[in-house]
Amino acid sequence: MTAPSPVLELRNTFQRGITRPLRWRRDQLRALRRLLLDNEDALTAALHDDLHKSATEALMTEIGVVVTEIEHTLSHLRRWLRPRRVLVPAKLQPARARIVREPLGVVLVIAPWNYPVQLVLGPLVGALGAGNTVVLRPSELAPATSRVLADLVPRYLDHRAVRVVEGGVDATQAMLSERFDHIFFTGSGRVGRIALEAAAPNLTPVTLELGGKSPLWIDDTADLEVAARRIAWGKFVNAGQTCVAPDFVLTTPQCRPVLEAALTEAITHLFGPDPQRSPDYARIISADHLTRLTKFLDDGTVVAGGLVDESDRYLSPTVLSDVDPNSDIMEQEIFGPILPIVEVADVDAAIAFINERDKPLALYVFTGSASTRRRFQERTSSGAIVSGTTILHPAVPALPFGGVGSSGMGAYHGERSIANFSHDKAVFDKPFHPDLTRLIEPPYSRFGRWLVRLLSTMRLTPSRPAATVARGGFNTKGSR
Repeated sequence: MTAPSPVLELRNTFQRGITRPLRWRRDQLRALRRLLLDNEDALTAALHDDLHKSATEALMTEIGVVVTEIEHTLSHLRRWLRPRRVLVPAKLQPARARIVREPLGVVLVIAPWNYPVQLVLGPLVGALGAGNTVVLRPSELAPATSRVLADLVPRYLDHRAVRVVEGGVDATQAMLSERFDHIFFTGSGRVGRIALEAAAPNLTPVTLELGGKSPLWIDDTADLEVAARRIAWGKFVNAGQTCVAPDFVLTTPQCRPVLEAALTEAITHLFGPDPQRSPDYARIISADHLTRLTKFLDDGTVVAGGLVDESDRYLSPTVLSDVDPNSDIMEQEIFGPILPIVEVADVDAAIAFINERDKPLALYVFTGSASTRRRFQERTSSGAIVSGTTILHPAVPALPFGGVGSSGMGAYHGERSIANFSHDKAVFDKPFHPDLTRLIEPPYSRFGRWLVRLLSTMRLTPSRPAATVARGGFNTKGSR
């Protein structure tokens, strides 16, 4: 006998209203926080098995990011869920209107392998806070982490509302064949298109958190020593397998040699003279990915690194110079520890270079010039623009995180997560008395025609200031 679909069971849970009370949502978020804090050793061990991440890096970039997201959500969730009264035009009075956030239903979260804790549990925070049931699909390419999550999630979270589905490509395809109320996908653009196509028959809304080639501009007005250290850390953390890592550097011919020397020194500062021996340097996820990355080494001159150990899935932190803008490494997302440096004439040339390509997930600017920062902000489009550092912006829960164009659609973190996994329902209430609508109902008298014309052209003057209401539309039974 075929086991019932977890999606049908989760839909039944949702339809019974189990996930709607604020208390249930907050209890689940607290339980998720306990899962992370109680099992730090198990999670960091799994991340080391899969990616050779150090415990410190795992705590900083995976566990700590999700805990911060949970704390931020718990602090603000009641306010984010409060119905919001909106203005009703005078010609529609007497009446009341408000916006009520309601959960979507059953959500599918498909996570990648590069941050297999953060990128499966981070979206879960918003999905639970919004009152949904959730299927979690961890990546099979990080099997140790997937196993730990499959074991821990049902022990801490409500099994009626959250399920972990393990497996390979077949399991993902099976999940995508089901009807969901929202699909949240993080990964490559190629697989993102597959998820989008699978969602189309049911018109399921989709959030796509993709990647792309995030550029970095640096000029000689920046503090090159500090900049090089921040660039090297952002690029080579997790062995470069980060969607928001700087993908390539744009700089001037005058700045390039000084930057190359500073980056070489920064790599040694971060990982020692032999990064392979560093306990803080990760490994490439698989042999196939290492083979793909190794081919890029021929697309420029190796300034630093370039060492490969296939038996250890190791590729040293690498800086490439003399890179042709039309080479393979500049056409594909690198997603590994190789940093190409491309020379451009000036800021205008850098902006033109960026705008000729797909819109990136992040754009990094290192300069001491406020006017240069402003020019990048005003003349480029990206999921985020960051000045003076790299990859730290996703750790700010109040900032939306997401791409634009080929780097993704939709955003999450903080209140944007709640909005992403909710429907803003319009609620309009009009009393039976006084019954003024009869004045504009047929048959139209001379007065009625005059009144319709007046109301159709009159200025939309609000009847009273907008106010936030604390009642209606949201079940707070048992909340605290």
